[in-house]
Order: sequence, then structure tokens, then C-alpha cells
Amino acid sequence: MTSSRLFRGVAVAAVATFVVMLPGMLAAQVTSSSSVAQSTGSQAPTAKDLIGVTASGSYLAARHAGQQRDAAAAAAYYRAALKGDPKNSELLDRAFLSLLVDGDVEESVKLADRILQGDKNDRIARLVVGVRGIKQKQFAPARLNLTQSIRGPITDLTATLLSAWTQHASGDSKGALAAIDKLAGPDWYAIFKELHAGMILDLSGNKKEAGKRFEHAHKLDASALRVVEAYGGWLARNASAQEALAVFEAFDKVLPRHPLVVAAMKSIKAGHKPPMMVTTPQSGAAEALYGLGASLGRRGGEDLGLVYLQLSLYLAPTHPLALLSLADLYESLKKPALAIKIYERVPADSPLHRNAAIQMASNLDSLDRTDEAKKYLQALIAEHPDDQEAIMALGNILRARKNFAECAAVYSKGIATITNPEKPNWLVFYYRGICYERAKQWAPAEADLKKALVLYPEQPHVLNYLGYSWIDQGINLDEGMNMIKRAVQQRPDDGYIVDSLGWAYYRIGNYEEATKHLERAVEFKPDDPTINDHLGDAYWRIGRTLEAKFQWAHARDLKPEPEDLVKIQEKLANGLSEETSSEAKADKGKKAGDGG
Repeated sequence: MTSSRLFRGVAVAAVATFVVMLPGMLAAQVTSSSSVAQSTGSQAPTAKDLIGVTASGSYLAARHAGQQRDAAAAAAYYRAALKGDPKNSELLDRAFLSLLVDGDVEESVKLADRILQGDKNDRIARLVVGVRGIKQKQFAPARLNLTQSIRGPITDLTATLLSAWTQHASGDSKGALAAIDKLAGPDWYAIFKELHAGMILDLSGNKKEAGKRFEHAHKLDASALRVVEAYGGWLARNASAQEALAVFEAFDKVLPRHPLVVAAMKSIKAGHKPPMMVTTPQSGAAEALYGLGASLGRRGGEDLGLVYLQLSLYLAPTHPLALLSLADLYESLKKPALAIKIYERVPADSPLHRNAAIQMASNLDSLDRTDEAKKYLQALIAEHPDDQEAIMALGNILRARKNFAECAAVYSKGIATITNPEKPNWLVFYYRGICYERAKQWAPAEADLKKALVLYPEQPHVLNYLGYSWIDQGINLDEGMNMIKRAVQQRPDDGYIVDSLGWAYYRIGNYEEATKHLERAVEFKPDDPTINDHLGDAYWRIGRTLEAKFQWAHARDLKPEPEDLVKIQEKLANGLSEETSSEAKADKGKKAGDGG
């Protein structure tokens, strides 16, 4: 379920309604002086590591691991502390939640049972025990636990949908639909209710009513991927291929080339009928948990999103969208190693496998395993030379690593596969233009930047880069300044683009105007060394020498590029002269951003 309209302002409030919340459990702000705590890393401690560790040491180590969002280590240390104090409810809760976030649902169930002995109303524990019941096809006790977990907007909907799937599993599809329809709540409930009611009806053999539910869900949000898959698949099986293709093609215009949609259209055109999206009560429950977890993760409820996605994967371990959503969530939490482990689990026969492989390479690069990432992407490109996404990913890694000649060659491979360039292709020309310019090949760089503007007129990043480049070279000054001004009009709060305008004024000698814009740029990007350096130069030119030295000192402390650091140190020692001015090219790659 991927509705852009869902959970606006809801996720944070919903998370806050939980009695036991993960941020306090897994991201506690503590300072640990314990050597044990310092040892917690990406690997959970072994039994040998825990020998001789005191209960307080384990607790501190667990808190430290939680702060680092290392759920595996946190769970191990909390469980070690719990052995020394088995009646401590706080340790029990923390160990339970850490295990759950780490995906060890079977072990978390054992602690959930203990929690419920002391607190029969613990909602997360009830949910986990209920999901375990669904997994084991113990549907009646599962429903009993789920109904006791209700209270709050997210938990109401979750428990109702999961309970409905248990009712269907018990042969009471009518009761399942009645429970779903009876549930009242926020407007965003509707699309979940219609989708799951449709899937239950479809699985029960009531095709006509299922179609009505899917159609209604589609009218509510035609941009929701899982709704499109469900409705399009139903049409292909029960109506006509043409109607099904119309649904998928409409989605493709909004979000082009989504692998699942491309695969569905290819299958339908080949005369095949897509299978139902869910075929068992377990997969239906997994779908509900995935939809809610993915939406929560995107709307600020990362911790609860982790819980729901792990529970979804407990029920359906190879659910490709749940796997990608979980990996994406780890990426947003800056945990690339965990993301890689999840991407590795995406089934090889899934249409999403190549997407997972490309993302995995990007995460390898973020871990400074760049050679591995390059080899991985090169293998993907060798297998499919027209894979634009893999080509762009490799080019982006090389560009970020400042291998400009090499990245230009890679982007050229992508451009060679484009027969008739269209608007979405502006980005590859823009990126290749950056690589050419940074490799000091201005003629092809200028041609690419102009081509990008033809494909996407008034694109602010391209206007900024081309306009700045002209002014920096002392050519096309009026047109270049006009371009940068138009870029600033579109992105008035973009510190890099505002800096370009300020530096353009500096280059033409209008230091007062330059200072005004550079001061604004520093407000937007106070930690950028280049912008601070620029402001220092402008201050010096208008006689504010003490402020200039302050800005240069600040730029020096912000870890500028080595060649820029030498110039800054010279200015701090001797002031600004024509020879030591930072009027050399600024880092336009940073200024322009990624543009997409």
C-alpha cells in the first residue's frame, strides 16, 4: 500500500499513543563509560562476550547499542541484564522490543508471554502473540489476542484487519467483512478497508463484490501501487485484458517503469492472467502489516514501522515490497549494513530483485566498499546493457568519488541507449555535463548542459550550473547572471544556488550585492566550507576584515577540500590578494546538488 495521502500528521500521533514506545527504549540518550558499552557494534555479542559482564554493565551496553540503533546487540545485552534481574519489567520490555525490531519474532513471543502475565493489556505484546497465532494457524486464540490490542488509530485498524483475516481463515468471511465495514475512523482508513475487503471477497470466490471493492479503492487513490495491482489483476482475471492494461498504463504515466507494473503489463500482453495478490490468511495479514509499516516508516514513525515490517516478514519472509521497505527504512536511519542484509533477501525471481541489487551497491559504496559496489553494478550492466537505473547508479558513485572522466564515460553508455531523448532524460545529460566540466572538458560539458535545458526548460539546477560556469569563465555574463537569478526565483531557500548568485556578483566586482546574497546563503547552509569561504572573501573586499577572518577560520574548521584549505590558510595568514582569492572555481557539483 503506497498512498501519498495516507498518514499525513497521523504517524507521529499514532506512535505517541502506544503505551510502550521504542524511541525511549532503543534510542535513549545516555553516555556510557563502560568498556562493554564501547564494544557494541554491528555484531551482537556472543555468549563468550557476556561472560563476567555485570548486570549494570550489560544494561549500559544495551542502552548504548540502542542509541546506535543496533537492535541485535541491544537485545543480547538486555537479555543478559534480565537474567540478573528477571522480575525487572523495564528490562523485560526493552529486551522484548529489541528482539522484535531485530526481527527475532519467535524469541520476542517468549518475552511477550511473560509481559502479559504481568500486564494483560500490553498492546504490542498482544499484537505479537496474535501474529504468532496467525503464523501457526491458531486463528481463534490469535483473534482473541488481537481484539485485546485495540485502542488508538493505528492499532484499531491493524487489529481489525488482522482479525478479519483470522475470521476468513475460520470460514466466516461474512463476519470478517462486517467487522471491516463496521470500523469507524479517519478518512485514510477507507482505502485499507476496501483493499482488504476486496482481497477477502476475491479469495472467498465472490468475484463480483471483490471487483466493486477494488474499484472503489482505486477511485480513492489511483496512485496506490497495491490498489493498482489488486484492481488491475482482478480486471485481467474477470473482465478484459484491455481494461486491466488501462489501469496499469494510467499508473505508469504517473510513476513510469515500476518493475511490478511493467511485469504485470508484460504478463497480460502475453495472454497470462496475474495471480491474486494474496492467497492465504497469512499473506493477507502480512499485506496489512506491510502496508501500515511502510506508510508509517515514510511518515516519521520509523520505530513502529520497523515493528510492523518485521512482523509482516515473519508471516511472509519473501514479501519483496516489505523487504524493500525495511531496507529503505534502514537507509533512512543511516544503517547501510543492515539495509544490505535485507536487500540480499529479495527473491531472485522477483521483478524487484534488480532494484534491490542496485540499492545494495549504493549502500556498499556508503560503507566505502566502492570497488565492490562498482563490480556489482558493472555486472548488472553487462547482463542488461540498457539498464538505465544501474548505469545511473554507477555514474553517480563515480561522480561522488570525483572520478569525473570515468563517470562521463558511464553516463555516455546510458545516453547511447536513448533513441529519442525526452524530459525525464535531462538528468543523465546534466550529470554527464558536470563530469565533463569537472574533467576540464568544457565544450562537451556546455553541450550537455544546454541539452538538459532543452529537455527540461528552466530546470533550476541546470540554470544554476550553466549560468555559474559562464560567469566563472568571464563569458556570457548577462545571460549567465539572468540564469542564476531565475534559478534563485525557483529555489529561494537553496543555499547552494543562492551562493552561486552571490559569487556571480562577486566575480563581476559588485561586492556589496555579493555580500548580501552570500550572507543569506550561509544562513541556509551554515556548515558548508565553500559558502563560508566565499562570504569571507566578500567581507574582505568591502573592508570588513575581522569578519572576513572569522568566516575563513570557520571555513577552515569545516574540513574543506585539501586544495581549498591551502588557499584559506594563506588568506588567514596574509589577507586577500588577487593571487590568494578563492575566485577559483567553487565546487559547482555541490552547489548544483543532485537535481532530482
